[in-house]
Amino acid sequence: MTPGINAARTARVDHDIHEYPHDSASESYGIEAAEKIGVEPGRVFKTLVVALDGGELAVAVVPVTALLSMKRIARAARGKKAAMANPDAVQRSTGYVMGGVSPLGQKRRLKTFIDASAEAYDTIFVSAGRRGLEIELAPRDLAKLTDGRFTTLQQE
Repeated sequence: MTPGINAARTARVDHDIHEYPHDSASESYGIEAAEKIGVEPGRVFKTLVVALDGGELAVAVVPVTALLSMKRIARAARGKKAAMANPDAVQRSTGYVMGGVSPLGQKRRLKTFIDASAEAYDTIFVSAGRRGLEIELAPRDLAKLTDGRFTTLQQE
C-alpha cells in the first residue's frame, strides 16, 4: 500500500493495481512497465517534477514515449522557465523516491499538469508510488484527484 493507492481508494475512484518485478538495470522505468504489464507504451505516463523560475515545483504527467517541453510546462504553470527539479527536492516534497514518483498521494500537493494525449484513453497507467507498481485509472479521475489540468506538454 502506498499513499498514491490510498488516495485512489479514499476517493473511491475505479482503479486497478499492476505489480511487476522491477529490473534495476532498466534504463526506462516507463517502457519497462509497459512491456511487463503488456500495454502500449503511449498509455503509460511518467511523473516529472520541475522547478519553475520562482523556485516553485510543479508536476508534469507525460507519456513515457514523449519528452517534456520545458517551455510548455513553464507556460502552463504561468512561469517563464522550467527545469527538472533537484532529486532531493522532489523526494522532500512528494515523499517518493526517483523512479517511483506518483502524481497521487504526494506529501505536498503540487500544481499538476497532464498531457492532453491522456484524454484519448479510457484508462492510463501512472506510478503507484514505487518502482514496479503502477495504478490504472481514468484520466479524468487522475485530474480530479490531483486538481490537474490537461494541456499539451510534449516536445514537438
